[in-house]
Amino acid sequence: MIHRSFRVRSCALRRGALKFGWLIIPVAGLVMLADCSRGSAEGPQGPPVMPVKVQAVQTQSIGDASEYVATIKSRNSATIMSDVEGWIVDIRVHSGQLVKKGDTLMEIDPRRQRAMVSNFDSQKASKEAALQWAKAQFERTKALSAAGVVSKQDFEQAQSNYDAAVADVKSMDAQITQQQVQLRYYNVFAPTDGIVGDVPVHVGDRVTNTTMLTTIDERSGLEVYVSIPSEHARDIKMGAPVEVIDKNDNVLLKTAVDFISPQVETGTQSILVKAPANQAADALRSMQLVRARVLWSTHAGIAVPVIAVSRVSGQFFAFVAEQDNGKLVAHQRPLQLGEITGNDYAVLSGLKAGDQVVVSGGQNLADGMAVKIEQ
Repeated sequence: MIHRSFRVRSCALRRGALKFGWLIIPVAGLVMLADCSRGSAEGPQGPPVMPVKVQAVQTQSIGDASEYVATIKSRNSATIMSDVEGWIVDIRVHSGQLVKKGDTLMEIDPRRQRAMVSNFDSQKASKEAALQWAKAQFERTKALSAAGVVSKQDFEQAQSNYDAAVADVKSMDAQITQQQVQLRYYNVFAPTDGIVGDVPVHVGDRVTNTTMLTTIDERSGLEVYVSIPSEHARDIKMGAPVEVIDKNDNVLLKTAVDFISPQVETGTQSILVKAPANQAADALRSMQLVRARVLWSTHAGIAVPVIAVSRVSGQFFAFVAEQDNGKLVAHQRPLQLGEITGNDYAVLSGLKAGDQVVVSGGQNLADGMAVKIEQ
């Protein structure tokens, strides 16, 4: 105030001096007089107008939802285990490889089994020779019996020997077939088309019939496994919407519940819920952990973008652009918010449909500050 009063008085003295010719004004004085005139014309400066971007609040369908950690599983996932004991001599696949049904995955040392099959083949040759001799004896005794040369007892003994030889050969054939089938198990084949999972064994490892060799997952039959707390047992319904979302809240899959377990898991006190996930087979993998959002119900309401909301001392606020005495100003509104869904908060109170919510530039605003809307 002192500075401004001094400036006004000095300007007045200069004008008076100029009027009555008391002073000879040099060039610098003329500049100072021009400055005085300019300052009087402009007057005091008002507060700046802040540029902002707004978004109109609209009525929409608001969902009452809960989010859980879920697991992707495949109904067509096969765990490959060894049917025989032995040492692995060859592994022909690697993790992530696409295989066809019948492809050889691994080979277990078959030499002992081949030796056993060869031994049985030798025994079969001996049995067949015994069968031929028994058959010849039976036919000779049969002819002599018909001529009355040998007794009935000798005939029956020859027939018995022949029948036993036939049975021995059939038994040996069965054993050889069994051992040959067993020999096939030393080559591990893919039971279906799919992708090879982890291969935890190595060449030279000894495996048994309880050793897991790898897994094969088909790119079909995927399901979302969600464990719902038992207190929501009455809320979950068949056909309830389920969304699988990524870390950026982008929806990877929209599906619906098609299975609800009739039992509560004792350890976790939760209920298993399943939903098909084949639509997102390109983005999901078996045994992958994902975020799943289960929608319990929907109702009409309004939502506000997360970026438009600020929090001060535990209270949520948003700026709304409104006309006030012919000017567009930003007013700060306290909000009551519900669940966050995607990038929006459900608004319980504080906003109404049609409000122009500031979504950009709000960090520089104060209540009642003039604003202009930018597109």
